[in-house]
Amino acid sequence: MKEFLLLYRGDYSVIPQVPQEQLQATTKKWMDWMGSIAAQNKLTDKGNRLHTSGKVFKPNNIVTDGPYSDIKESVGGYSIIKVDSYDEAVNLAKGCPILTFGGNVEIREVNPV
Repeated sequence: MKEFLLLYRGDYSVIPQVPQEQLQATTKKWMDWMGSIAAQNKLTDKGNRLHTSGKVFKPNNIVTDGPYSDIKESVGGYSIIKVDSYDEAVNLAKGCPILTFGGNVEIREVNPV
């Protein structure tokens, strides 16, 4: 089995405008989806949500603010799964609730050092 990183990308600037009951329903969908992956013993790390603010470190000791939450598509969180192939990872990603909000899931195989 191989580990794959799931990166959740979307327009997170709209979240403050979403009604509280819709946020609660969405949270339940996320928990149910993650629970189904865990029940298959394929969830290595549920991951976390990420803050919209951060820093970017560049060559020559340059530090900038970013990434910016006003960017249409930013990384909002991640998880790590353990499956046999990209195809299996894609099949699991198909159920991700972020897809219902126009977001996407980037799938990357972890390359152990």
